[in-house]
Amino acid sequence: MQQTIDLKLTPEEAASDETVLHAIANKISIPLQHISGYTILKRSIDARSRQPWINLKLFVSIKQPHPAREKINFRFQDVSKADQKVIIVGAGPAGLFAALQLIESGIQPILLERGKDVKSRRRDLAAMNKQGIVNPESNYCFGEGGAGTYSDGKLFTRSNKRGDIDRILHLFVHFGADEKILYDAHPHIGTNKLPQIITAMREQIIESGGQVLFDKKVVDFRIKDNAISAVSTADGHVFDGAAVILATGHSARDIFYLLHEKKILIEAKPFALGVRAEHPQELIDQAQYKCDARGFYLPPASYSLVQQVQQVGVFSFCMCPGGIIAPAATAPGEIVVNGWSPSKRNNPYANSGIVVQVQLKDVMNQRGLKNPDPLSLLNFQEEVEQRAFAAGGGDLQAPAQRMVDFCANKVSQSLPKCSYLPGITSADLSTVLPPFIHHALQKAFVEFGKKMPARYGGKGYYTNEAVLVATESRTSSPVRIPRDAQTLQHPQIKNLYPCGEGAGYAGGIVSAAMDGERVAKMIAGL
Repeated sequence: MQQTIDLKLTPEEAASDETVLHAIANKISIPLQHISGYTILKRSIDARSRQPWINLKLFVSIKQPHPAREKINFRFQDVSKADQKVIIVGAGPAGLFAALQLIESGIQPILLERGKDVKSRRRDLAAMNKQGIVNPESNYCFGEGGAGTYSDGKLFTRSNKRGDIDRILHLFVHFGADEKILYDAHPHIGTNKLPQIITAMREQIIESGGQVLFDKKVVDFRIKDNAISAVSTADGHVFDGAAVILATGHSARDIFYLLHEKKILIEAKPFALGVRAEHPQELIDQAQYKCDARGFYLPPASYSLVQQVQQVGVFSFCMCPGGIIAPAATAPGEIVVNGWSPSKRNNPYANSGIVVQVQLKDVMNQRGLKNPDPLSLLNFQEEVEQRAFAAGGGDLQAPAQRMVDFCANKVSQSLPKCSYLPGITSADLSTVLPPFIHHALQKAFVEFGKKMPARYGGKGYYTNEAVLVATESRTSSPVRIPRDAQTLQHPQIKNLYPCGEGAGYAGGIVSAAMDGERVAKMIAGL
């Protein structure tokens, strides 16, 4: 006999296989020795009460052999001599998963990445963190794996209508991710483990006859009779194919400029902008777990916050427990910050983007624009990042302010320790952030303090032990590249497939991967 059961256990109980087996036996009233085995289908934490609980959904076998967890069989065939070739611009999640899907469909992908491979990319990241040097082609956003490689590896998504989430997760496991991502409610790989997984994907693409080419920055599109037939790269090479998948990510401004210059339709897209808030992880643990100190069997606590301020949404974004703040600029003269966590989430700080929704009308009102163009929100984003650089004093130092000081319009006389390696400098963030964003954040932080109050003699969310680092601005693309809802092609240019986060059709690793697969299937006629 086999059945599915639900258990509610303490964190310590859930960590013990023996205790789980006893709980199963008690739940269904059978002798312990009758249980052949179990598989975790879903695991989540319920921390609403003072005693946190682990909720488990289990598939249990009784008096019969217990099967291994069901796997998806992927059919990566040899496409080295395939008749059809497809150009993929960008080796982020959308581009990589599109390439793998094309291979399963018998089509050869030619993947062009402006940046470097994972291993070579590390040197450029070190130069950013230690010397404040930005390589415009190789940084936290550009390079093999895209922004996803070095930005935490959170795999949670609500985009279940965009594709097969289980398939994406199984692909990650196939290439080396821990099996727990298949059942954790908020799956996470970790920045330290993602590079090996991305490398394994690249090796599979090449082994199957696909091409993965680095330092290939696309600078032009070959278009004839309103159809794209090839792309040109900065080193003078021309690559042709039956179709072009444009999966360049949310920070490839040069691609947006190129499309606009060639009068290919693009649109301004709402995004979100604000700061990255960093607290001691211990403080977040106390507030979320309602205890003096987090127990050994509980992971570092996270949070999700949202607040409406005069009909403007303010919300947490990419919350990283036990993480660090990283420099995510893609050009000299700008400050952009992001956050990530290693797989163990064992750093002493918790950070999260706290951002404000930015609509085109907000920018039009602030700048007095009567005739905005598709790049209006991109230009707005860039200007804020450049002001942050000026306020930080150079060398990628970021302007920062203690949270309560920020809300009281007071420049901080000192700053707490911060995980941002290039360093932070005290500044008045009202000189960096546009007034409507600054005002909304001030109101929201006070309200967030009420939602996560001080407990057991500790500090709550609203505290000067928290530091705000500017700017969190690359939450999503400020430009959308339109596509036909049925064919997924650009409405003007045949065989051009805008894809992923940079085109405005995804938000995070999993949704971008699903969009890449969806576009590849459309090209393959599946």
